[in-house]
Amino acid sequence: MASTPTTLDTARQEAFTGRMVDLINNAGLSLMISIGHRTGLFDTLAALPPSTAEEVAAAAGLHPRYVREWLGAMVTGEVVELDPATNLYRLPGEHATCLTRSASPNNLAVVTQFVSVLGGVEDEIVDCFHKGGGVPYERYPRFHEVMAEESDQTVGAALLDHILPLATGLTEQLEAGTVALDVGCGSGHALCRLAARFPNTQFHGYDFSEQAIRRGRARAAAEGLRNVTFEVRDAATLNEPGRFGLITAFDAIHDQARPDAVLAGISRSLAPGGTFLMQDIAGSCHHHANGDRPLAPFMYTISCMHCMTVSLAHEGMGLGAMWGRETALDMLTEAGFADVTVQQLEHDQMNDYYIARREN
Repeated sequence: MASTPTTLDTARQEAFTGRMVDLINNAGLSLMISIGHRTGLFDTLAALPPSTAEEVAAAAGLHPRYVREWLGAMVTGEVVELDPATNLYRLPGEHATCLTRSASPNNLAVVTQFVSVLGGVEDEIVDCFHKGGGVPYERYPRFHEVMAEESDQTVGAALLDHILPLATGLTEQLEAGTVALDVGCGSGHALCRLAARFPNTQFHGYDFSEQAIRRGRARAAAEGLRNVTFEVRDAATLNEPGRFGLITAFDAIHDQARPDAVLAGISRSLAPGGTFLMQDIAGSCHHHANGDRPLAPFMYTISCMHCMTVSLAHEGMGLGAMWGRETALDMLTEAGFADVTVQQLEHDQMNDYYIARREN
């Protein structure tokens, strides 16, 4: 049976082709921005007057041929400016505000590192599309490193002054002293900040990743923190009734193989009147409702290529990063939390903050 000819909207076709060209250019630019961050080139350029490629390379301590080619991507990508009359390069101050380490927590160059990290498992993800299953944590050698850096400048930087005050009385409770747990603690950046600020509280970090726990222990040792411990633990087995006055989970619950079991264990393990503080991606479980969310396509990409698949690798639920507020609230209720509020911070539209109380 012959197919019916389709009349194409030529203007729409040309517009989408142009969008695809931009996408390909921006994909390449993302990789080069990641390299610029990792090599310190943006920090170097921000501190220099207009300079030649050789001067930039010397100041950064890098090979000049590679720096020159990198600058080609930056100039044609309109990130760095070049005066062709003098062959001098400069990073505009307006661009430096989201590309340098001193710009944290607004350094978006940190986030571009995820492109190469996720690209490293593309073959395995494609295989999962055909066969199902998932890709386990150990196949992402730099994920915890990058995640810790990104988390440190978003959650970590806001933790003491903005996030803790979302839960009434929590700062005072930590100052007086309690026992606290961070579930899915990763490399321990947030936990070490808390331990340093609240010496009267004993902090514990549980994470499934041995690599992350090693990083957390090393950081705690380097900072001389004696009130924080890290353990390799499956959060789904959490069952320490009434032990903790505070339990936190920063961008961790949706990754779990059994998030329902984790939340139920958290509920059981809170002391009467205790607080569960959960930060997770802001969004909806419905695709159509996320069209206006910042970086929504990027978040679905991270979800598909990491969050969802690491859960499925352990025969888990595979919620993914975009599980949505609706699903999160339902699961918190099913876990036994009767008092749950959701808040956002003005500077952080990417995340929701859930404050759940254990009834006395």
